[in-house]
Amino acid sequence: MTGRTMDVGRALVHLVPGRDHDVARSLARQSVLVAAVCLVTDAASFVTRGPADLGALDALILVGLVAVDAALASSPRYSGWVALAHAALVPVLALVLPGRSATTAGLLVSAYRAGAWLPRRSAALSLTALALGVLVSLLIGGSTEPFAVVTLVTANSVLPWLVGRYTTARKAHVDELRRQRENALRDAQAEVDKAVTREREAIANDLHDVISHHVSAIGVHAAAARLNLGDQASATAAEGPVTTSLTAVEASSRAAMVDLRRLLDLLHEGDESSSQPGLGKLQELFDGVRSSGLRVAFAVYNDPALIPGPVDTALYRVAQEMMTNALRHGDGTAVRVELDYGHDHVSITARNPVGSDAVLAARGALVGQRGSGRGLDGIRTRAEAVGGSATCGLVEDGQYWETSVTMPTGSRS
Repeated sequence: MTGRTMDVGRALVHLVPGRDHDVARSLARQSVLVAAVCLVTDAASFVTRGPADLGALDALILVGLVAVDAALASSPRYSGWVALAHAALVPVLALVLPGRSATTAGLLVSAYRAGAWLPRRSAALSLTALALGVLVSLLIGGSTEPFAVVTLVTANSVLPWLVGRYTTARKAHVDELRRQRENALRDAQAEVDKAVTREREAIANDLHDVISHHVSAIGVHAAAARLNLGDQASATAAEGPVTTSLTAVEASSRAAMVDLRRLLDLLHEGDESSSQPGLGKLQELFDGVRSSGLRVAFAVYNDPALIPGPVDTALYRVAQEMMTNALRHGDGTAVRVELDYGHDHVSITARNPVGSDAVLAARGALVGQRGSGRGLDGIRTRAEAVGGSATCGLVEDGQYWETSVTMPTGSRS
């Protein structure tokens, strides 16, 4: 009778994640309350309807009545045994209580519990036992009219049992509809995520396969033209506007390649399965910049500290922007990067020579504008987002541009 009652009982209650314990406690309190009401009602009915002078047998029956009603507060897994106990008690009550029926409140509740909490086979066996118990009690009480007997058996055992089964079926149906809706929403969201990921990958592949090759070719041809012009012309011609423009084209192509790599990284960030880059990827970043022709000197001060993930990623993105600025607004030759781990913070500083006015003017004409400031605003925004700060400006009589960013990491233990 109890083999599968636990699983069925759990299936009837839609437990909300994180609130399982509260739901179980509420169910237990309700069971105790129902048992207490049945116990008081049935005990009072027995005392008022029973013999005026309670003998030993009467007292024993009353104790049994109280015990089986108290069992209504037990776990749902014992619903079958509780129903059997009530089925056995009802004929005994008919021996001492007057009238055609010895039905109790506990009997009705036990029939409901058997229908609601038990699996099909156990529920059917419990219903059979309850119906037989009521039938025997009616026969003991002198009821012989078939219609009356069928009506009372149905009302006192079959009807509450059916109400329990209906409650179970309706709850299962509602839960199934809820699960189907949640699954449909989850599947739809998964399809949207897959579509976005595929679109990002397609855009990234197109950028890499088409634009990056053309930009690289522009840089290579500009460098070759500048070198050949320097070999064939005088020193004065080599320093003329043509050479300056070629130098600007070469530097701008390198800056465009760095921007393109950053754009590809941003596209791939949409894939949640890929990890975010951090300070551990700085060497790879600098190696890529060096391949564009910019010399990068990198120095680390103090022992590396444990850095929160958002700060780690923000520092890497700041370093990316620093490299872009060095290529776009510097003289395109070198940049020095210093990473300093403090007690409760980490700082990154980049310093690069400032390009000549002629070179900067040529670059500004190529990119359509000069010094939009979006890169510096992006650096400040990233720093402030994690509680940090950023400073930038010309140093050493305007010969170098320096950008410094400090972000908190928390005190070391």
